[in-house]
Amino acid sequence: MTELRHRILLHAYVTEKSMDEMERMNKLEFVVDQRATRRDVRRAIEELYQCKVAKVNTKIVRAGKIATVKLAKGYSAEDIGGRAGVF
Repeated sequence: MTELRHRILLHAYVTEKSMDEMERMNKLEFVVDQRATRRDVRRAIEELYQCKVAKVNTKIVRAGKIATVKLAKGYSAEDIGGRAGVF
């Protein structure tokens, strides 16, 4: 499963808007594999960063497939963003 998680989550997607959402709304954005479903993204985030995910939204943009992940209460997006390489 370790290889699968790393193939689903390609890297963190960092923009001014994503940084603002991380601080105000406890959300993170990741570029994910085109074939990944919301369930795949949720499972990969929860197993890789040992946190709970409240909601996953996906969108297709020029950069690829972007997953916006809202973390459950009690988990800090800034802490997990630091581990994900956002800073």
